[in-house]
Amino acid sequence: MTIADIRRDYQKNALHEDTVKADPLDQFQLWFNEALTAEVIEPTAMTLGTVKDGQPSSRIVLLKGFDARGLVFFTNYLSRKGKALAEQPFASALFFWPELERQVRFEGRVEQVAQSESDTYFHSRPLASRIGAWASPQSQPITREALDARAQRLADELGDNPPRPEHWGGYRLIPHYIEFWQGRPSRLHDRIAYELQPNGAWSYQRLAP
Repeated sequence: MTIADIRRDYQKNALHEDTVKADPLDQFQLWFNEALTAEVIEPTAMTLGTVKDGQPSSRIVLLKGFDARGLVFFTNYLSRKGKALAEQPFASALFFWPELERQVRFEGRVEQVAQSESDTYFHSRPLASRIGAWASPQSQPITREALDARAQRLADELGDNPPRPEHWGGYRLIPHYIEFWQGRPSRLHDRIAYELQPNGAWSYQRLAP
């Protein structure tokens, strides 16, 4: 078998215009709940795409909240993605739930969340993760030994209730485009795309696979 021979025919579900929610965030809530029920591995994992100096890059981050305003994730503001978002405050996010043969795509503007929101989430994290946010100069070259030493030193210095580092916090992706993809047989997949209109309402249509 060659790589070109690897394929899977999707047959589990369908997606129809007459049954989707009028608001794509409501539709996402429905699919997200079904992903939780199906015990999808890492249902909050999303591929975040950014652009810096005209060069796209992507990585997996974890969704930590969503509502009508958009998707929230947290990271180091001085990381590669943080610098990219400072230069170009736009991003894409992709969820892939293979157990349900589904994808959801988001595209939109990104802004930092309020400091109070970052503080609340930071202090909800396990202590080791809070120390890790201090210890990691994210995206910078480092040895494993140096990283472990920094983490131990900062754990000793900061104690059991470290404050949130100023260089670490949340972003909100405010979508203007959301697309739902349902795998179907013979690669004739269902795609329903929503676009935000100037009046603040969402419109949607089917796209060819």
